[in-house]
Amino acid sequence: MSDEILQITDEEALSFHTTGKPGKIEIVPTKPLTTQRDLSLAYSPGVAVPCLAIAEDPDTAYDYTAKGNLVAVISNGTAVLGLGDLGALGSKPVMEGKAVLFKRFADIDGIDLEVDTSDVEEFINAVRYLGPSFGGINLEDIKAPECFIIEQRLRELMPIPVFHDDQHGTAIITLAGLINAANLTGRNMEDIKVVANGAGAAGIACVELVKAAGIKHENVLLCDSKGVIYQGREEGMNQWKSAHAIATDKRTLAEAMVGADVFLGISVKDALTPEMVLSMADQPIIFAMANPDPEILPEEVAKIRDDAIMATGRSDYPNQVNNVLGFPYIFRGALDVRASTINDEMKIAAADALAELARMDVPDEVSLAYQGERLVYGPEYIIPAPFDPRLISEIPAAVAKAAMDSGVAKRPIFDLENYRNELRARLDPSAGPMQLILEQVRDNPARVAFAEGEEERVMRAAVSFHNAGFGTPVLVGDEDKIKSGLAALGHGDKDGIEIASTNSAEHVEEYTAYLYQRLQRQGVLQRECERMVRVYRTVFAACMVAAGDADAIITGGTRSYNAVLDDIHRVLDPAPGSLVFGLSILVAQGRTIFIADTTVHERPTAEELAGIAEQSADLARLLGHEPRVAMLSFSNFGNPVRERTDRIRDAVGLLDQRNVSFEYDGEMTVDVALNPDLLALYPFCRLSEPANILVMPGLHAANISAQLLQEFGGGTVIGPLVVGMSKPAQIVQMGATDSDIVTMAALAAHGANH
Repeated sequence: MSDEILQITDEEALSFHTTGKPGKIEIVPTKPLTTQRDLSLAYSPGVAVPCLAIAEDPDTAYDYTAKGNLVAVISNGTAVLGLGDLGALGSKPVMEGKAVLFKRFADIDGIDLEVDTSDVEEFINAVRYLGPSFGGINLEDIKAPECFIIEQRLRELMPIPVFHDDQHGTAIITLAGLINAANLTGRNMEDIKVVANGAGAAGIACVELVKAAGIKHENVLLCDSKGVIYQGREEGMNQWKSAHAIATDKRTLAEAMVGADVFLGISVKDALTPEMVLSMADQPIIFAMANPDPEILPEEVAKIRDDAIMATGRSDYPNQVNNVLGFPYIFRGALDVRASTINDEMKIAAADALAELARMDVPDEVSLAYQGERLVYGPEYIIPAPFDPRLISEIPAAVAKAAMDSGVAKRPIFDLENYRNELRARLDPSAGPMQLILEQVRDNPARVAFAEGEEERVMRAAVSFHNAGFGTPVLVGDEDKIKSGLAALGHGDKDGIEIASTNSAEHVEEYTAYLYQRLQRQGVLQRECERMVRVYRTVFAACMVAAGDADAIITGGTRSYNAVLDDIHRVLDPAPGSLVFGLSILVAQGRTIFIADTTVHERPTAEELAGIAEQSADLARLLGHEPRVAMLSFSNFGNPVRERTDRIRDAVGLLDQRNVSFEYDGEMTVDVALNPDLLALYPFCRLSEPANILVMPGLHAANISAQLLQEFGGGTVIGPLVVGMSKPAQIVQMGATDSDIVTMAALAAHGANH
């Protein structure tokens, strides 16, 4: 893998946080508030009833409020990332980000709270009195040793889980990897000799947890910047370091490493030398977790040891120790059983579950992120991938069981298998697969022609595309204008961004000849073909793809969708046996809905409707969904009878004849297709659950529906994606943001390898 870190410019980061609503989170009501009656129930006078019920029985707060799914992400900003003490307000973007991760990975509502004090007692009091509001507390970015005191005191004072992720999150993922590394090397935990370098919050937490998991106290040497922490040492000591001091004559990290089985690094770049690695035991286990640069790079270890198992904190190497594998799912399990705390038993259960998951067969959607290679349990795969869809069902269930077994659960779950099923249904299943598709693009980068390369936002998108590792962006247009535009944006010397000049005589001649060969019998003159190549940027970019000068094309930001699609059709053909159509993807309220055809076929025939259904089902499966197709109409299964519904029923008949491998039915109205209660009124319907693919009866309905949802639906609409072209081409909507362009360009790049 590349040893380059994902490049993100300051401009990109600031733009991301300011686009649309500032920040990364918002509050969305869970109940309708459209009528006076709704308001009366939500507030006065109806709200008095649950207030009185909670006053009488405090536990009912979990039933009548959001408390049971609400976690406070709290910091005072004294140790923000690797940036140091930025203060409470300086930590807010990080805390918002942590709240987003809670929602994305475990469907937990997170609220960030920044406490403006570095005084330990003031901080403790500020948090403890907020306890009634939340189901759990996630402490973050608080410097050591104050973080130890704060967490311990709050755990004693509050009847809800309090968890300092900087400590325990790293420790849990580390333990999971260590369990599997020990398994692969034939070691018993109680016999392992460990050297831990770094005696901050994470380092001490790692040492404490591996000891709780069975590693002997005397077999762990903890080191800090001054060397080994030994019994009798006085310099730079505190009570938390002293707890891990042992009787030893070793004083330096180099001395400690001789004969060690395991190195746990939570320290600084280059802390571990090749000589130290050579001095370790056979089949050494090296977790170099300093970020962004580990204590030693994997390739340096590979030069001197061919028997080592390595993990880092980075995503561009195998075995990433990533806290997102832990904290969302640990809180999910703790909240669901209303645990009073997160104890060692729950942490070890999470680590064991993670370790076991890595030993299971890896599903196809995870393998997509690794160039389609089947990940197999072994030295380069000891920790699950962060986007493994099984994490949400396996880790919380293990944590919940441990909470029940250890007596800290107030609301036991008796059917854990049913609980796992409920967990699987909590998250949108396309989010993980979509991310995995993007990871696959990074592993198979493509040359993408950005047709409107003279536009500022297209230039910004091209820079972001390159920085994200998706491939080589080729900006199409006037070379001088593009160069001056890039310079004005501060990217005039940006490597990896190419320009395809529409004034290039060589390319104009080549592409004109190709286009004229295609269009000469359609009444198009050669000089007209030359004009199209020179003037129409989409035509030029599509010719690049046809000639093999680019792998895919992205266009559409400055012209109407149909005009751009016509330009593409002049150059590229549909894939054999395929229809070209537009597929919009709506992600909202934990559901993903595919809507087709939103761009091309005004009044599709029965044959076209059936084809659209099949191709949509294929794409849905690629994104991790089991397709359920509804052929939509204004009627339900012949009521009322209208002549124009015949082609929809005929399309269903064609699917019957083709013996397709997905659920489908129609004709039906959209409310029946999406509402399980209404669907149940038609017991003969073939859909086992509400539909996730809506095949529209005509372009008017499809396009209006997709755009209406985009403007007022409260969700995210991706696309419309162009489906069915022989070469990958994607069209963004006019006015698309640079982020939209990057996403669609990445999807076009993905199509180049499929």
